[in-house]
Amino acid sequence: MVPLWLHLLAIASLTLGFACAALIAIAELRDPQHMWIMNLVWPTTALFGTGLALWAYLRYGRLDTRSAMAAAEARGADPPGTAATPFPAMVGKGTTHCGAGCTLGDICAEWLVFFVPAIAAGLGYGSLFGRMMFAVWIVDYVFAFGFGILFQYFTIVPMRGLSPGRGLIEAVKADALSLTAWQVGMYGFMAFAALFLFEDLMHAPLETGRVEFWFMMQLAMLVGFATSYPVNWWLLRRGIKEPM
Repeated sequence: MVPLWLHLLAIASLTLGFACAALIAIAELRDPQHMWIMNLVWPTTALFGTGLALWAYLRYGRLDTRSAMAAAEARGADPPGTAATPFPAMVGKGTTHCGAGCTLGDICAEWLVFFVPAIAAGLGYGSLFGRMMFAVWIVDYVFAFGFGILFQYFTIVPMRGLSPGRGLIEAVKADALSLTAWQVGMYGFMAFAALFLFEDLMHAPLETGRVEFWFMMQLAMLVGFATSYPVNWWLLRRGIKEPM
């Protein structure tokens, strides 16, 4: 049985995530990001990063607003988002950029299978896999990959002035490894949470329709950030991914 304290903690954490995302979205409505895709990245990151994401936006995200960029251009100065952001923070921004696509993809995939469970059966649940979770991971990855590449495409193409076809190729090169590293971390934690914390310790299933599931997903996304961060460091150092 799931203890009451965990249920209440899950509600509090999810509420905090939505509140932080709303605060960032309101700030972006007043002063949008110079790169429009980041107007989606920051609030999405706050859904799992909560207070940490809000702090990162206030500290580094506001350096990339249209007003900040316009002020720098008027002074003839370098863009503040790169000039005033240390490399480790740039890596963090690049990682959250990837993670935002993963987050949206995972949310869409989990709810899709929740409402249409036949999808999991079609992907091997009951035949190849004894647990629905493993079949759902296939859907998670497909959706996360799609959103992640889309996010990267709308970053690389305007920054490099690429054609659509070339932009898609470069987006895949820049994000495929990072996204996979993120999903591996997320999968690992969700397997630990579902199989050990919930089934073995609490004797309760971890189901999509419960707030505890999405609280575990918040934590899993933080683990995904940790596993994807070194990959993004390498991609930025090699020039495969654009600094942000």
